[in-house]
Amino acid sequence: MSLKRRFSNFNENFRMLYTDPSLNQRMSEKIISWMPEIPRDYVIVCIGTDRSTGDSLGPLTGTFLNELKLKHMTVYGTLHQPVHATNLHETMEMIMEKHKNPYIIAIDACLGKNSSIGHLIAAKGPLKPGAALNKTLPLVGDMHITAVVNIGGFMEYSVLQNTRLSFVMDMAKQLANVLDFIDQHLKHHYPMSIVLKSNSEEKRTI
Repeated sequence: MSLKRRFSNFNENFRMLYTDPSLNQRMSEKIISWMPEIPRDYVIVCIGTDRSTGDSLGPLTGTFLNELKLKHMTVYGTLHQPVHATNLHETMEMIMEKHKNPYIIAIDACLGKNSSIGHLIAAKGPLKPGAALNKTLPLVGDMHITAVVNIGGFMEYSVLQNTRLSFVMDMAKQLANVLDFIDQHLKHHYPMSIVLKSNSEEKRTI
């Protein structure tokens, strides 16, 4: 994982506190609006390792997503089969071979400012894992979502190791719920504009 905040090749991003009651609706609508007009093979890559509590956000999210049994998105990266620095290259190669023109959403933990702790940040463009570790790792994703699990800038490995697991689990569950909400509204054979219009009409009838 990159222990520093991630930067995408695009400026647009959207952030919310994971405890916000409107998280599912608002973040899912924003993410769906960024997704391609023509449906593609949707893939979620959850990056991280269970060897560090702070860095377990990715595999925890992947595990929760598998339990939710998504219909339209394929998940890689769980507690039992994590995606991390040592297998990221081969995982991405396998995804590109197995999925035709995939649209990839990358998931990972990050460290940030004290005021940012607890925020889920969705952004256009790829994730750049491994930057703080001086490792050459592939960019991952057409968009990415990071969870700020603790404060960064000093003794980051130690900070990650001492991040409370309960906090990371709560964030992972909320992130999984957001992605599940998106999955429920995806229709493989309909343009994304139709999905957005359908969601808007559903809200008006509630």
